[in-house]
Amino acid sequence: MEIPPRSPDESEKSPQSKELLSSITASTLCTSSRSGSVWTEAPRSKWEIYHKPVIVVSVGAAVFLFGIVIISLSCIETKNKKVYKMCGPALLSLGLMLLVCGLVWIPIIRKKQKQRQKSQFLQSLKSFFFNR
Repeated sequence: MEIPPRSPDESEKSPQSKELLSSITASTLCTSSRSGSVWTEAPRSKWEIYHKPVIVVSVGAAVFLFGIVIISLSCIETKNKKVYKMCGPALLSLGLMLLVCGLVWIPIIRKKQKQRQKSQFLQSLKSFFFNR
């Protein structure tokens, strides 16, 4: 039986290979970053920032109102009363859930925008003092 050759441990690797590995890892991390450059980002409009939560709030409000209509139909209509009584509360809860999620999402986006502005300011300060 042949014994497969051993792979070198971390302690047996040459210092050059350690440096090469760390530089490859660092460059890979920098290129795979999603954030992009602070200086090349174009300012976004309010609609680009808030369009998703506004759509969620609008759909939630529409589904909620449709649930109210279905529940009121169950009070008026004698035909298909069981169907209205089952669908009405389901639509109410779904609409309310979407409405609340959208309304909570808006302050979260505002907080992220403030944090991004602070980080851009701190990065500009750091580059001003350390690039001299």
